[in-house]
Amino acid sequence: MMKLYIMAVFIMFNIASLCWTDIYAGVGKRVVTPDPLLPVSGGIGPSTPATRKFGDLWVRAMVLEKDDTRVAIVGADFLGFPKVLGDQVRKKVKGIPPENIIIGATHTHSAPDMYGFPDEEGNFSIDMEYVEGVCEQMAHAVNEAVDNLQPVVIKIATGEAQEGIAYNYYAPDLYDPRCDVIQALGRNNKPVVTLVNYAVHPEVFGSRRGICSPDMIGPFYEYIEEKTGGMAIFMNGAQGGMVTADNRNPGTGEENHIWEECQRIGNLLAKEALKIINDAEIQENPRLECYARTFTFPMDSELLRMILEISPLGYEANPDGSAPTQVNLINLGNARILTIPGEALPNIGYYLKRKMHGDHNFLFGLTNDAFGYILTKVDWNSFKRYDYISKTCLGEMTGEIFIEEALKFADEHP
Repeated sequence: MMKLYIMAVFIMFNIASLCWTDIYAGVGKRVVTPDPLLPVSGGIGPSTPATRKFGDLWVRAMVLEKDDTRVAIVGADFLGFPKVLGDQVRKKVKGIPPENIIIGATHTHSAPDMYGFPDEEGNFSIDMEYVEGVCEQMAHAVNEAVDNLQPVVIKIATGEAQEGIAYNYYAPDLYDPRCDVIQALGRNNKPVVTLVNYAVHPEVFGSRRGICSPDMIGPFYEYIEEKTGGMAIFMNGAQGGMVTADNRNPGTGEENHIWEECQRIGNLLAKEALKIINDAEIQENPRLECYARTFTFPMDSELLRMILEISPLGYEANPDGSAPTQVNLINLGNARILTIPGEALPNIGYYLKRKMHGDHNFLFGLTNDAFGYILTKVDWNSFKRYDYISKTCLGEMTGEIFIEEALKFADEHP
């Protein structure tokens, strides 16, 4: 009996020495649902007055730390979160280099405007007091995550999620079913945070129904947090043109714009993510590296140039009119994470993942900025179906520039 006890202690000691490393994780979150409700935005054009809500809007932050590197990953329940607002948040956070604070939007089409879109008469429905409050709460969530840092082990996995979550509205099968998951577990072997990266438009409702909601991402949060006890965070992927929630009725093909569909799809994504991460091995002594670079894109779109010039947010532009933005590359264990400042089409997502050379390649779309659609030059303005996404793309060469610069960036930090 004594021999068995000694052997068990020996095994436990070796597992502990193998798995427990000097990596830390912390989480923080805040509700940012407007009260009273504000108009909701689904894109360029006038917002729609909201008369009811389903679920709350959140800002959620996870902070990772190892040695001298500290990184914050933030998810926010909005259509997009432009760099000009992200920089306001970064100024309010202590203890993390501003370039290491990575902010992405879930892309719900049922939340207040954070861009400053004008209507046909040049009026704005953006509420600047609300916007400032969101930036304040986001900074609080990041600071809370820093205060909550604790030793963790990291699990990372990639798998294909089953059908019924997303499809391509333009061509049903042209979407990426891969789901990438990062999970940090505390010393009690319980998840501290589960991050899920998947490409989909959360627009079961859409903006025209006057509903304030995180859409399918709300039930997704609730399911993961109920099952794991830790926080959930969702980072969108390359879902442009037009990978949307699969709310089609199996019998009629008609779309179901109801809360029950948000629950079904959100719960299904959460279940698939937990199934994918369940059997993943703990990463042994995972590295944590974070790099940032400024990318610059020509501003060829007259529509986007007009919005940037007249928006009350005060967007930045270079003297030549080009648009600068921050792109990040994170190496975490055997995963590579690349940020995309807009809605890249699925073919760009597939190509980048194929060329990034990681065991697990994450793409955080609509992150650090939200410059509309990102197309390759052969897609831009090529089909009638692409008229809108071409019009709301910075220009014909946006995708080409991003692909070339992103892969060069990744190759410099293998």
